[in-house]
Amino acid sequence: MKNTQLTFKKKLIDAENIIHAVFLILGLITVGSVLLITVYLIISGLPAILKIGFFKFMFGKTWASTAATPQYGILPFILTSIYGTGGAILIGVPLGFFTAVYLAKLAPKKLKNAVESAVSLLAGIPSVVYGLVGMLFLVPAIRKVFNLPDGSSLFAAIIVLAIMILPSIIKVSLTALEAVPKEYEDASLALGATDIETYFRVSVPAAKSGIAAAVVLGVGRAIGEAMAVMMVSGNAPNMPSIFESVRFLTTAVASEMSYSAGLQRQALFSIALVLFLFIMLINAALNFLLKRDKEK
Repeated sequence: MKNTQLTFKKKLIDAENIIHAVFLILGLITVGSVLLITVYLIISGLPAILKIGFFKFMFGKTWASTAATPQYGILPFILTSIYGTGGAILIGVPLGFFTAVYLAKLAPKKLKNAVESAVSLLAGIPSVVYGLVGMLFLVPAIRKVFNLPDGSSLFAAIIVLAIMILPSIIKVSLTALEAVPKEYEDASLALGATDIETYFRVSVPAAKSGIAAAVVLGVGRAIGEAMAVMMVSGNAPNMPSIFESVRFLTTAVASEMSYSAGLQRQALFSIALVLFLFIMLINAALNFLLKRDKEK
């Protein structure tokens, strides 16, 4: 009997060791992939920045990669990406957040299930479909309403991006709010707080880590999107203006990579490196703020 128990315990320990080893290997593969991408982008993108010049490349206002005298200034792309992502976040985050609060705390069950199904469907729609719908309906509407020669603009891209980030923000925020222990809310209500006060002064602060994660996902989706914004933004390398055709960092790479060569191709890798660093910095800043709040 003792031998059987010892054998069983030994097999159990062996199985746990195998599982730990598998998780360790998967974790190392993930970290290794990130490091590999980082190294590859640095190796591929740094030579162009050194040839063109850092300030000429980062702060130049003209991109003419196929001209007789090529110019590789990406300031219009950087500013467009910042304005486009910022605008999408300003629209998408409040809308997604309040929707999540309503679904988690106020909505009837049938309505909640229907909206959750719609949000899940929205999350599964390919980017090209968002771009196609925007190109067929949103762009002509902007042209007509604002009396413009062309509706393809930064404004159209912001609207499309705001819609695209909604599923990530709603679903993650909803999960975070539903994970808040009911005892917190019961204690608040027992002390005389109203339902709305309880939701926004107790539940939301308790779920702030999950809500912040939702915002990070939204920022990543917005700044990394290419196909949809290419179809509605006009894809012209202009300095950003709300009703002008513009080009994002992502669309700059996607639109020229197929026919690029030499320094032009290296410059596109440099754009990808800048985009990668932007995303890393945004994630690092948000993670720092989250950790600081936890320490408080």
